Amino acid sequence: MKNKFAFILAALCLTACNLEEKPYGFYSEGSFYKTEADAQAATMYIYDAINYIEYSRAIVFLGGMNTDELDPKGDATQSTKDLDSWSQNNFRSNVTLGNFFKYSYITINRANAVIENVPAMKIDESLKNRFTGEAYFMRAYSYFNLARNFGRVPVHMKVVSTIDDTAAGLAQSLDEQWGYIISDLEEAIRLLPYYAKPEPGRVDKAAAQGLLAKTYLYLASAKEYQVPQYRDMNFGVDEYYAKAAQYAGAVVDNPEQTTYALDPDLMHIYDVQYPDGPEHIFIMSMDRTGESEGQYSKISKMYIPYIAGGTVYLKQGDEGSFIPTHDGWSEYRTNIGFYNTMFETGDRRKDWLICKEVYDADGNVSASYPGSLSYPFCRKYIDPEFVGDKTSTKPFLMRYSDIALTYAEAAGPTDKAYELVNAIRNRAGLSDAPAGMDKASFRQYVIMERVRELAFEGNITYDMRRTGRLHTVQALVGQGVTNEEDVLFYPIPSIETDLNPNIK
Repeated sequence: MKNKFAFILAALCLTACNLEEKPYGFYSEGSFYKTEADAQAATMYIYDAINYIEYSRAIVFLGGMNTDELDPKGDATQSTKDLDSWSQNNFRSNVTLGNFFKYSYITINRANAVIENVPAMKIDESLKNRFTGEAYFMRAYSYFNLARNFGRVPVHMKVVSTIDDTAAGLAQSLDEQWGYIISDLEEAIRLLPYYAKPEPGRVDKAAAQGLLAKTYLYLASAKEYQVPQYRDMNFGVDEYYAKAAQYAGAVVDNPEQTTYALDPDLMHIYDVQYPDGPEHIFIMSMDRTGESEGQYSKISKMYIPYIAGGTVYLKQGDEGSFIPTHDGWSEYRTNIGFYNTMFETGDRRKDWLICKEVYDADGNVSASYPGSLSYPFCRKYIDPEFVGDKTSTKPFLMRYSDIALTYAEAAGPTDKAYELVNAIRNRAGLSDAPAGMDKASFRQYVIMERVRELAFEGNITYDMRRTGRLHTVQALVGQGVTNEEDVLFYPIPSIETDLNPNIK
């Protein structure tokens, strides 16, 4: 749940602004940054921005809707249909892209405020480092998401305090753009500790190491697969794979890191009662007790179909127990081809985490697919203690499994890489990966394992984009997309280019 200090700072923002001279939402630092509580409030205010409904939903949406993982419903908004079918003519005015871009920069500006002000404060040094490290991480996290979606974007490395400050130019190259991300994450790693236990809604050193590993893997694979623009960047592919393995290894193969690990119970990962489980390196902080959406979540409604009668029950794995859930809006519909062909027989990630049946309170099947249940749906986002539409479900921004598979792909077929892949497969009820694969075959195997393990968590688009395969999605082929250049980046939203002459 959002920290109360975020609202204190928001109130200060509103009372300290001069709207004639400064953009909305800025405040006078002279009246703030005095105490540890101020520093914590400013830090929590950074995280507050990514909980906005327009951003939190877009994380999953942009990471899966324009692939063969998800389909939109028939009467979806035009914005959603355009993204699903890659209708480029409408992208500059696309609402989802515009909001994603906007809230990324709100996050960046709030992070910049902490980076500029907290280091000079006379507060406990360990807290000062922690708050500043979190700000560096969140700035890097926002630019990481912007770079994967838009390529070169405007660079703001200080607080935007006047209208003139908003007209920043684009990074000169992808090397420069990604260089800022790498530098910020290195600083976050230097400043942040490992938490004694996961803290939902906040990040620590493991998150920074994990995101830096994902950064190096993204770049190394994009260049290896000759993805346009990335193939021209100035680094060595093997060097960046090695760095990806190094930083992922600091999370999955490091005796000093004892907070995070593979959760042996597949269902436990997605139990909303345990957001501090060992898998959750970075997870949003939302709770059903919140007063407005963003404080609570409705993301479960997006995946679940409309089911007449409202409350239905879902079977818990292979146990004989059932939990209730509300019905949904059918916005994120499981692609039937994905459901039928992507998983091996006996894979619990299909059998347990994608529902083809729902039950009544007595455990009797009340709807099944195909039949009155319109599609088999993802049940990773279920809150059995929902209050109306209010739930504690939340996007999984970084899981230990993601970093374990990042390590495996980067390192190649080492003993440790096989150990991690096999542990993930065994948890899903599957046998070990084939032994003796060469590096290229092993990496392809791991990439496909990522599709199954991280399904519906906002990853598949980026894995396909960095390996030069996004243009092969069936919906995109039908729209005449013929190569990776066509789907490499979204255009910067027109609301930004219209106001900033330096990014036309």
